[in-house]
Amino acid sequence: MISIIEETENKEQYMELLLIGDEQEDMITKYLSRGRLFVMQDDEKVLAVCVVKDEGNGRLEIKNIAVSPDSQRKGYGRKMLSFIENKFSGSFRSLFLGTGDSPLTVPFYESCGFRRSGVIKNFFIDNYDHPIIEAGVQLCDMICFEKELPDNYGTVSEGITEI
Repeated sequence: MISIIEETENKEQYMELLLIGDEQEDMITKYLSRGRLFVMQDDEKVLAVCVVKDEGNGRLEIKNIAVSPDSQRKGYGRKMLSFIENKFSGSFRSLFLGTGDSPLTVPFYESCGFRRSGVIKNFFIDNYDHPIIEAGVQLCDMICFEKELPDNYGTVSEGITEI
């Protein structure tokens, strides 16, 4: 059975998977301690992770979302985003995130209902100690996305949640 739990201790144990969503460990470390980590698992197998952080003014940022390589393209990333939307609707006005201008990620977020809300020029060049290459292209600019949350999308019980 697939469930999603919030991990409050030993968040670093998921570093290998978090590095799929963000290639630089010190960048992850900066937000991991201040963010909330959600883990999707099927029995004991970890399928996906997501880190979110309250940025104030009713905005919740998705800092990292990653699906384990052998579980990709099975809808788990979409299910994790849906869980986050459901859990935080009524508490936050919107979800936002930044990603590279990549043909692998941009269409995914657009298909999940996110809209482009801005660009941070040279983000990946200025903030990472090595070139980030995705789909054969070096990432330079961060594309920002945002999605409004319904006032009360629904309720999700704390702890383990079946999906």
